[in-house]
Amino acid sequence: MSGTVVDALSWWARSTPDFVAIDFDGDRVTYAQLDTWADGVAAGLAADGVQAGDRVSIAGVNSLEWCVAALAGFKVGAIVAPFNNRMVARELADLIEDCEPAVVFADEGAIEERVREVQDAGAKFRLKTLQGDVRPLRGGAHAAIPNRAVDPRDPTAIVYTSGTTGKPKGVIFTHATIAGEMHEWHLIEPIRPQGLRTLLVLPLFTAAGIIWGISRVTLHGGTLFLQPRFVPDRALEVMAAHKVTTLTGPPILFEQISRVDGFDEADLSSLTTAHCGGARVPADLLKAWLKKGVALRQIYGQTEIGGSATVTPRAEAHLHPEKCGFGGIFTKIRVVDSAGNDLPPNEQGEILLRGPGMMPGYWRNEEATRSAIVAGWLHTGDIGKLDERGYLTYVDRAKDMIISGGLNIAPLEIEQVIQALPGVREVAVISVPDAKFGETPAALIGAEAPLDAADVIAWCDERLADYKVPRYVVFVDGDLPRMASGKIAKRALRQEYAAIPQTTAKVR
Repeated sequence: MSGTVVDALSWWARSTPDFVAIDFDGDRVTYAQLDTWADGVAAGLAADGVQAGDRVSIAGVNSLEWCVAALAGFKVGAIVAPFNNRMVARELADLIEDCEPAVVFADEGAIEERVREVQDAGAKFRLKTLQGDVRPLRGGAHAAIPNRAVDPRDPTAIVYTSGTTGKPKGVIFTHATIAGEMHEWHLIEPIRPQGLRTLLVLPLFTAAGIIWGISRVTLHGGTLFLQPRFVPDRALEVMAAHKVTTLTGPPILFEQISRVDGFDEADLSSLTTAHCGGARVPADLLKAWLKKGVALRQIYGQTEIGGSATVTPRAEAHLHPEKCGFGGIFTKIRVVDSAGNDLPPNEQGEILLRGPGMMPGYWRNEEATRSAIVAGWLHTGDIGKLDERGYLTYVDRAKDMIISGGLNIAPLEIEQVIQALPGVREVAVISVPDAKFGETPAALIGAEAPLDAADVIAWCDERLADYKVPRYVVFVDGDLPRMASGKIAKRALRQEYAAIPQTTAKVR
């Protein structure tokens, strides 16, 4: 597969104009309607002076307008750099400073006010709203935006991912990385033309949304069943009623769907691709879905490799649920020691990846790029091992990331915020189990002045998106344990405080 998402959109709009491109919780848009709607929004961007290579950002909840704004950005050759709509103004300011968007589309209301706060502080960009500048153009007759000749190596999207530095890094997607990755996965998971029917319940600002949702479905001419948010019983209803073929997400998503009344009776025979990432699939959950004829298959990857790098073969999902496959046709896996030497089977080391979906680098961050990509291999910072057949088992996140409800949370970012609270001597943020989100942050604090949990939460609420605010706050007597290097011993803390959900009340 080669070319661009815009090429595919134009093709499907011309060849199958009445086929449904996006079904937003029952509100349907055909390929012809989607194409001309995006043309209208793209014309507005061009009139505002947006040129190829400029950045266009989007901050809003899942919606048709969000999708159209992204496609309009693609049409004018802009680099679409979406933001998490739950971020506070301080967090948005960091990303706006990083990518310098020419235009920011925002939902009317709270997120618009936060974006405007950044603008009022001096950031230069044009603020548009999805409801006021995109929605009214639906259904109109708009002149087609001519397809541009592009270099496949040109960036077309930036997806921000949390990192151990505490601030998100922008992963660059080019036309070539998107097309190359989707071509590889098409060979591994064959899809007939217009046969891809993807249910998306995760946010559009993630790689799961803009890349694996909008871009992948458009390239294949399929239908994206987009939900405003994840509601388990509604997700089950959509899958059964609309013969969904593809659902990807953390295991907690599949677990909550399996608890819905009517799960045992629902017809899910169309679901041929059910990929789980971010955490290991529990044995009981695997069995529950196998009874439905659906094999939950463990994937491994990072946004930096395009999102998904490898998945366990369908026939082996129930035999080796802990394994993540052996790579792709073009995607290769290595496990190496600290000197970069390949390790023998079953020895743990750092996971290295290489494949068509690998980023060319981080946006405007050469130092981080040089650290991540060495001699053509992506150094993931994750620990794993390969067995005698080359199958990967993921062991741990060396980067100490928390994945809560499918969203990445950098503990260091939370620690930096809490450390600035007067009275805090030291702090460590760890992940603890959560029935709803899989994992959630817990803050362990050494205080040097009287503080209570309410003080900490109020401080965090003003400085962090709500999903990053710790759900547990524990005040620790004495000093936090440290390693010989002086770093806080996170592994020891995770072991010591593993029972926090059973011994400590949630503060949120």
